[in-house]
Formats: sequence, structure tokens, C-alpha cells
Amino acid sequence: MKVDLTNKGRANTDGSWPDRFLERLLPANLAQEIELAEAHIREGRFQRSLAALAGASSVLAGAEVAYEHYRGSYGQRIMYTPVVLGGAMTIAGIWGAFSQRAARTVLRWTSAITLLDGLVGFCFHLRGIQRKPGGWRLPVANIIMGPPIFAPLLFGVSAYLGLVASFLRLEEAPPMVLSRPKAYLFSLGRSAQPAAHPWAIGLREGRFQKHLAAATICGTFFSGAEALYSHYKNNFRYAAQWTPVIITPLLMGAAAGAIRSPKIARTWLPAMAALAILDGGIGFFYHARGVLRRPGGMKKPLYNIVYGPPIFAPLLFAACGTVGLLASLMRRER
Repeated sequence: MKVDLTNKGRANTDGSWPDRFLERLLPANLAQEIELAEAHIREGRFQRSLAALAGASSVLAGAEVAYEHYRGSYGQRIMYTPVVLGGAMTIAGIWGAFSQRAARTVLRWTSAITLLDGLVGFCFHLRGIQRKPGGWRLPVANIIMGPPIFAPLLFGVSAYLGLVASFLRLEEAPPMVLSRPKAYLFSLGRSAQPAAHPWAIGLREGRFQKHLAAATICGTFFSGAEALYSHYKNNFRYAAQWTPVIITPLLMGAAAGAIRSPKIARTWLPAMAALAILDGGIGFFYHARGVLRRPGGMKKPLYNIVYGPPIFAPLLFAACGTVGLLASLMRRER
């Protein structure tokens, strides 16, 4: 299949440093495969991949919530809901990767319920901080020592990816068909069918760069705030603990700039997103090493994972970088 790599097809990714990197440093056949994948992403044809990514990230988010609530002895029944929904999101994401029908029904509704649960959890965490001695009169101490205030909203990142995936098209779907101005049709095999809503049209066309950039800002803020007070509890014992705190405003600034400038979206945003992904991978190594260095090491895996450094938290930070990287590949809204 011939891929449109002209200015019209490539939209806002021509001349970007990732494209020059691919052309100069990678073998021609590998660079061509990556270019083909980028072309599919720009047209919104990556439903299977994003559904699988949503399912995989739900495993991490669900595990984080499970042992954080275990520390709280599951004192309230509502603490079980994100654990159950984390498992449901994993199943829905994997199912949606194999079935378009499941992606548009099971994955969509599971993601919507999980997002709602994240908002409810955020309210409960706010109430937990308010109920600590001093309440909001001692905001710094109670936010640091109380329930992680932004953790429920961060849990919604995987649900957000699942919701977006439910509106996309399959990788093997044919390119879009434009018949008339202001009437965008999609060739779905048997016949062209109109999209029901302008927002859905943007998703199916791959035109939601500003939307993803805004999501990057939110997710990065939640994850960066978690890293800040989590590392503050440890008195920033290692210099590497400062890196997510420093990268957070850089990625947020690049994402904010991408909303206003296509040039920033194809230069600074992918650079900062790649830096966040790399930092998340390094952070996962440090957290895993911290678990292994606890008394008993892997002889007491469950205990040390629960009470050691949050092992999957850096990967959630990397997930926010992944959202930013996807945003840099998208086309801009009409």
C-alpha cells in the first residue's frame, strides 16, 4: 500500500527532528516501517495498538492502587472499586485489541466508568486530607502525609487512553474518503458511513493533537505532584529523585506550547516526551532496586513491594510521556 508522505498527508510532522533521525540513523527498511506506523497514527488508524496500551497501563495503575489501599487496610468498601475496575480495564483493553465491536462497547463504557470512579476517588482523598489533624490549615504536611491526593486522577490516564481508542479506526482500515466539504465520510468496507459527532470525526481522522496535548498537561501534573511529595518523604536522598520534579514542568510547558504552536508540537514536545519516557524507565529501575534492597529482598516479595518504593509509579510517569509523544504525531484539529 502506498503511503501519503506529502505535506498534505504528513500535516504537522514534516521537518521534525524525529523524522530526520529516522532518515539519517536507522536502516531504510526499518525507517520505512516506522514511517508507515506514523502515517496510520496521523490518520487515527491505531485502535488495536492504543487499546492494548490502555490495557497494559491499567495493569500498572491497578497494581499501584491495590497495594496503596492495602496499606490503608481497605477501611472503606469504595477502596475496592479501582482495583476491580483496573482488572476490568485490562480485560477490556486486551479484548478491544482483538475486537472492534468490543472496543466500541465494552472498552468505551468501562473507560467511562473508570474515569468517573477516579473523580469520586479524588473527592474521597480530599476528604481524607481534610479529616487529618489541622485539615487544610496544615496543607503541606497533610497532603504529604495523607492519602495521595492526585493518585485517583492519575488512575484515569489508562481509562482516558481506552476511551480515545474506542473512537479510533483499526490499523487495517482503508484511508478516509472525502466526498464533499464539511461532510467527512469514512470507508468502512461495505459503504461510507458519516460520523455521528464532530468530536468523533476528529478522533477518527487523527485530528486531536491539542486534545492530547491538554491531556499530557493534566497527566504530567498529577504524576509529577505524586513524585514530588513521595520523594519529599524520603528527603530527596538520591539526586535522581529530582529528575521527575524537573522534567514535569518542562513536559507541561512543551505540551502547553504545542496547543498554540504546531512547530513546538513537532519539536519540543516529542523531545520532552521522550525524556519523560526515559526517566520513567530509569526510575522503575531505581524503585525495583529499592525493593530488592529491603530486608529480605525477594524472599518477602509481597511485603517489600507493598511497603517499599511504589514500583510502578515511574512507569505511570512514562505513560504520560507516551501520551505527549502520541500528541506530537497527531494532526491538528480543524
